[in-house]
Amino acid sequence: MHCPFCHNPDSRVVDTRIADDGASIRRRRACTVCKKRFTTLETSTFQVVKRSGVVESFSRNKVVSGVKKACQGRPVTDDQLALLAQQVEEKLRSSGVSNVSSDEVGKAILPFLRDLDEIAYLRFASVYHAFNSLDDFEEAIDALRSRTQDNAPQDSPEAKSSEEDAKGETGAKKTISKGTGGKTPPEKKNTAKRTTPSTGTSKRRRSTKAKPQAETLLDA
Repeated sequence: MHCPFCHNPDSRVVDTRIADDGASIRRRRACTVCKKRFTTLETSTFQVVKRSGVVESFSRNKVVSGVKKACQGRPVTDDQLALLAQQVEEKLRSSGVSNVSSDEVGKAILPFLRDLDEIAYLRFASVYHAFNSLDDFEEAIDALRSRTQDNAPQDSPEAKSSEEDAKGETGAKKTISKGTGGKTPPEKKNTAKRTTPSTGTSKRRRSTKAKPQAETLLDA
């Protein structure tokens, strides 16, 4: 590296230190001509490609600032956000690629934010997945509830309530099967005899029988 003082292209390393997070190396160099010393910082190349096509270096501060907006009013500390950004970077670097898209960064944030705070997760997911209706929120909430029930320990109130509901449904089915012998009771047939009104028919029959007598009287 060129000396920043005399622009000499030759320098020697006098001290090397690794950063605390292991993501960079700090070297102390001395110029071979002017004997002045300067420090260089070496980091591995890791870039993010935005939707517009612009390429920029990955920054944990941008991850923190993006997630911090979703965590407004939530009990989330700055240390937790810094740890989340570190976890996101480690996950992306473990893929073995030097360039990632902004969508992949957002996708890597979601699982860590979900474990940190579910409300902040819903806020961030609504922007990342572009929720357009309440149905999208309902699907996300149902997914969180099912995940909570699956991960709940057996002694937790959620697990006990689900087991009690299942036992109640099973007991109700057994009671029905014992009362009916396991068969559906046949429907009772309506054996009541239908009664037909007799007023109009009887009058007609009487009038028919009386008609010949009336004609005989008129003839007389």
